[in-house]
Amino acid sequence: MTAAPWTLAEAERRLLGLELFGMTFGLERMQALMDELGRPQERFRSIHVVGSNGKSSTVRMTAAILARHGRRTGAYLSPHLVSFAERIRIDGRDLGEAEFAAAVQRALAAAETVDAASAGGDVVTQFEALTAAAYDELARQRVEIAVIEAGLGGRYDATNVLPSEVQVLTNVSLEHTRWLGPTIAAITEEKADVVRPGGTLVTGAGLHPDARAVAERVCAERGARLVEAPADPGLDLLAAGPFQRRNFALAREAARALLGELDESAVAAAAAETAVPGRFQVVAENPVTVFDGAHNADGMRHLAEALRGFLAGRPLVACLSILDDKDAAAMLAELLPLCEAVVVTQAANPRALPAATLQSLARQIGGPPARVVAEPHAALAAAREAAGPGGVALAAGSLYLIADLLRPPGAPRGSIL
Repeated sequence: MTAAPWTLAEAERRLLGLELFGMTFGLERMQALMDELGRPQERFRSIHVVGSNGKSSTVRMTAAILARHGRRTGAYLSPHLVSFAERIRIDGRDLGEAEFAAAVQRALAAAETVDAASAGGDVVTQFEALTAAAYDELARQRVEIAVIEAGLGGRYDATNVLPSEVQVLTNVSLEHTRWLGPTIAAITEEKADVVRPGGTLVTGAGLHPDARAVAERVCAERGARLVEAPADPGLDLLAAGPFQRRNFALAREAARALLGELDESAVAAAAAETAVPGRFQVVAENPVTVFDGAHNADGMRHLAEALRGFLAGRPLVACLSILDDKDAAAMLAELLPLCEAVVVTQAANPRALPAATLQSLARQIGGPPARVVAEPHAALAAAREAAGPGGVALAAGSLYLIADLLRPPGAPRGSIL
């Protein structure tokens, strides 16, 4: 008997149920899922984006450039902000609820077969199921090109079953050292494993010298071409912040590596129309309120760079939550010198640092007064009140905080992975 079609709510409930299995790295389950679904990732051309920061922005921008060149284009992003369906996009639009639910239903049916055949008792993880659903749906939607964001690292990330023609390394910073290694070089080794023999690796401007050395060696070993994007695209962008200019320059070179010569009027149109939710996003006025998902020290440094030109003498009050696997002290050191006051809170993700811990760190760093407000919406309201009508309120430190703030108070939480 054919199973009844799932709703979006049912698909999300099933995906959230996979969180208890956590993260288990390796490609064996993912390869088995792809076999079960008929190798969908081989039915479209692809660009694979890895890096420490800027991946989602670069994916959106690259996809926009490709779509402006008349290519039916898909994108796969992570994490989402409000709905899991945001992670799969076709020609610049989030996948419809019914289509997303059907894709997850197919992927989890395949996962049951894979789980049953597992000798070691491993089960398909949430991210593997989402990635399988994305690849299957992108193939069914007959996209010509898909731009795919890696989840964590590269070598053992579920996305790395992709026969990509172009690979993108946005940047490398010390993050996820528990899984990726203790140095820039070690982390780059993991991320650069997505480079395919004969492929093209496009890197962002100003790549760390240790990362650059690894990229050059990997490309030489695999007969891949190495391209460095310029620091600035020389175009007007809808997406705000100097870091987005670097991301768009990278996106343009990625599109050029796949398509060859580009139509610069199409590139300019993509630059002018591509928004990136949760990245230097102005969500309110009086006071101006900015959401930014900067989630590590490098990201916070880029955010501080953008704020220096944006504040124009206005007072800044930050509402912050940071996960426990991040260098919170280094992040605070980048941002707090710009702040008049700070409100610390705790995102719904169980990996979020206790607000009192952030308050203590802010005090040790010598930052401005930090007030604890446990609930994120109330914390943002407190930051807005402290900023006053002529100031700027900022929510930052984790995309999970941004996701909490975009959902109505009391709404079901999002993914924690």
